[in-house]
Amino acid sequence: MTELTIATHNGNFHADDVFSIAALKSVYPSFKLVRTRDSDIIAKADIVLDVGGEYDADAGRFDHHQRGGAGERENGIPYSSFGLIWQKYGLEICDGNQKVANAVDAGLVSTIDADDCGYGERAEGISLSRTISMFNPSWQEESDFDAGFDEAVEFASRLLTRFIASANAGISAKSIVAKAIEDAEDPRVIVLEQYTPWKKTVIKNSEEALYMIYPSQTGQWRIQTVPVDQASFENRKPLPKAWAGLSGAELKEVTGLDDAMFCHNGLFIAGAESFESTMKMASIALNS
Repeated sequence: MTELTIATHNGNFHADDVFSIAALKSVYPSFKLVRTRDSDIIAKADIVLDVGGEYDADAGRFDHHQRGGAGERENGIPYSSFGLIWQKYGLEICDGNQKVANAVDAGLVSTIDADDCGYGERAEGISLSRTISMFNPSWQEESDFDAGFDEAVEFASRLLTRFIASANAGISAKSIVAKAIEDAEDPRVIVLEQYTPWKKTVIKNSEEALYMIYPSQTGQWRIQTVPVDQASFENRKPLPKAWAGLSGAELKEVTGLDDAMFCHNGLFIAGAESFESTMKMASIALNS
C-alpha cells in the first residue's frame, strides 16, 4: 500500500500549518510529511496545506493564499489552512460529536485563523500563534526549521487533545449545571454535588444566582460568588466584608461556625469543612 504523502511549505512556519498537521495526525496514523515549495512535489502529494494556491477539499487541497482566499465564517473570520482542515476533519477528530467540533472551532481554530489572516486587532503580549512561532529558530540559532516544526507539531498535538477534552467536558457540564439551577431550593444559591465548570451556564441561564456551593477536591466545601459576566472580577454580591482574608479561629469567631476554614481577601470564595456550614455561610452572605 502506498504511504500517504502530506505536503506543506518549508522554511518559517506558523500556527495554522502546525495545527493542521497536528489535526491530521489524529486522522492518519502514519504519513510522509514533505515540507517544500517545489510545485512538482506538491502536485504529487495526496494532501497539500498552506501552499499550492488551491482550495479543493475533495482533492485534498487546503491553501488559502490564492486570490480571493478560501472563504470565511458567518462572523467574517477568514479560513486559514487549519480552518479548512477542521471543516473537513474536525467532526471525525471529535468522534462524531458536532457540538465539540463546533466548540473547538470557536475557541481554538477560528482564533488561529483570525491571527494568520490578519483579521481583527492584534492583541499585545503572548498568544498561541506567537507561542508556535517561537519554535522557529531565531536569527542567533542554527536554521533547522524542520526540527523546530516537528517540535511545534508535538506541542500542538498535545494542546489540541486537551482542548478537545476540555470542550467535551464543558458541554457535558452544561446539562449538569442547568439541572442544578432548576433544582435549587433558593434560586440565589446553586448547589453542585461535585465541582463542575459552571460560570458560563449560570451567567447565561440565571439572573438570580449569587452563590455557588460545591465540594472541593480535598473533601471540604466551597462557596463562590457569581461574577457579573465571565470576564469580570466584579461579583453580583460579594461575601461579607468582615470575612475578608480571615482563616481558622478568626473566621470561626466572626461567622460563628466551628468548621469555617478561610475567606479570600477578594471576597469571592470561602470554605468550610461541612456542607451544612457552607450553606450557613451562604445564608449569612445573603443577609449581609
